[in-house]
Amino acid sequence: QVQLVESGGGLVQPGGSLRLSCSASGLIFSSSAMSWYRQAPGKEREPVATITTNGGIINYVDSVKGRFTISRDNAKNTVYLQMNNLKPEDTAVYYCQARRIATYTYWGQGTQVTVSS
Repeated sequence: QVQLVESGGGLVQPGGSLRLSCSASGLIFSSSAMSWYRQAPGKEREPVATITTNGGIINYVDSVKGRFTISRDNAKNTVYLQMNNLKPEDTAVYYCQARRIATYTYWGQGTQVTVSS
């Protein structure tokens, strides 16, 4: 049974930082491209950052470039999202995704990030 478990969300003031973690089990983590998505109230889920299996290719949505950093530790089956200089518009539920093209896509349950003073 595949499980993706996110943690690290919470309430933070504008300009603050959070580090999200997603721990994977039940799949070959090193063969999975990993992504973070987010969904704000009333909006569609959007991709935030993606990292390939060995970390060789990383992509970010324009709105988080220079503020967020995605990384992975294949030995720990974990992907991270370091979020700095957070803004109120970053408020959303953040989801972890594991994907292997034409094979599988799995989602975590999400973790709430709220940026507010």
